[in-house]
Amino acid sequence: MKKFDDLVEIIKKLREPDGCPWDKEQTLNTLKPHLLEETYEVLEAMDEGGEKLKSELGDLLLQIVFQSNISEEKGEFKIEDVIDSISEKMIRRHPHVFGNNADIKTTDEVLINWEKIKKDEKEHAERTSVLDGIPKGMAALLRAEKLQKKASKVGFDWSEIHGVIDKIEEEIDELRDEVMVGNEEKAKEELGDLFFALVNLSRHLGINPELCLNQASNKFEKRFRYVEKHCNLQEATLEEMDRLWEEAKK
Repeated sequence: MKKFDDLVEIIKKLREPDGCPWDKEQTLNTLKPHLLEETYEVLEAMDEGGEKLKSELGDLLLQIVFQSNISEEKGEFKIEDVIDSISEKMIRRHPHVFGNNADIKTTDEVLINWEKIKKDEKEHAERTSVLDGIPKGMAALLRAEKLQKKASKVGFDWSEIHGVIDKIEEEIDELRDEVMVGNEEKAKEELGDLFFALVNLSRHLGINPELCLNQASNKFEKRFRYVEKHCNLQEATLEEMDRLWEEAKK
């Protein structure tokens, strides 16, 4: 059975002068799309579990070890430092488990204390805004939700869901106005505002917007594949495809 240390040595071997040409060429920058792809594949495999999830988690772990090895080559840190860092952080942020703070009993109390501890940590000390720390490269829907949650913690939020729905209707009207006059740039801006408002609604409903949209995409894909299977897309009329679409919905 291969151990974690074996994986570390395998990556090092691939990066050696007589190693793999592709692996030797990789940098932190070139690995970004691979890390993102592997993350999405893990998310998909989580619905299936078992062997599929095991395989995809291995691919994700490979990315972490690969990046750590590149950083070690640059004299910055090793994979052992990564493990030490996250281990220390988890112990520090769970004083109710590893310390003597037995007063924390509920999940809400854990989260409140978690935020207090984070503020005292070195990587958070220089933050000047409640919105600091949200990656600009995060998936757009999730970033919007994260921004809204951060602002909500200091009271900047709708007090009830009807205001959120009214805002969506307002954004639709504004988008419609810009589309009707043909103002493409303003229409793009209003469409963004509409997306942002819809994320706000999903947050108030307790629904993950990324997973929600993915579910809708999966539904569309399933129905369209049905249409594709039962007609010739090059010759079929829109009416015929609509009829098959309704069949697929049933």
